[in-house]
Amino acid sequence: MGRPLPTPAMVVLFTTLAIAIIDVLRLRIYNLMVYPFLLSGLVFHGVIGGTGALADSLLGLLFGFGILVPFCALGGLGGGDVKLMAAIGAWLGLPVTFAVFLAGSLVAGLYAVVLVIVHGRVRETWLNLQIVWLRLQIIGRYLAAEDKVETAVIDPNAHRRVVPFAAMVALGLFALLMWLRFLNLS
Repeated sequence: MGRPLPTPAMVVLFTTLAIAIIDVLRLRIYNLMVYPFLLSGLVFHGVIGGTGALADSLLGLLFGFGILVPFCALGGLGGGDVKLMAAIGAWLGLPVTFAVFLAGSLVAGLYAVVLVIVHGRVRETWLNLQIVWLRLQIIGRYLAAEDKVETAVIDPNAHRRVVPFAAMVALGLFALLMWLRFLNLS
C-alpha cells in the first residue's frame, strides 16, 4: 500500500486545499489562514529539524515570496497568493517549493487558456499580452498600472477573468505529490 506522506506534505496539501476552496468561492486569500500556516511551518522545522531544517524552511519562504512578488507588482496576482506561496515554502523548503511553483503555474496557465477560449476573449487577451510586454519593457516607469487584481476581483464577471491561484497551486501540488509517489513505487 505504500507509506504515508511526510507530515509537511500532508499539512501543506490539506491547508492549501482549504485555502483554495475559499479562493475559488470568494476570490480572496485571508491572512487569518495564511499567517498561522506560515509561522507553523517555521516552528515545525525549527523544533523538529533544528537549525538546518529551519534554514531550509526560511529559504523556501523567501523563494515562495520572492518568485511571486514581481507578478503581484505587475498586477497579475494578489498579495494573498504571494503569502500563500511563502507559507508553502516555509513548510516544504526551497527545492520542493520550486517544483510546486512550476506545477501550480502550469496548471494556472492551462486554466487561463481554457477561460480565454471558453469566454471568447482570444483577441482581448492577445491585446492584453501585448500591453504586458510593453509594460515589462518600461517596468521602471510604469510598474503596477491601474488594472490590478484587486480591481478585477470586484468585477461582477470576475470568475470569467480571474484565475484563483491558490486552487491552481493546490492542483499542482496534488499532481506533484502523486507523481513523486508514483516514482517511489515504480
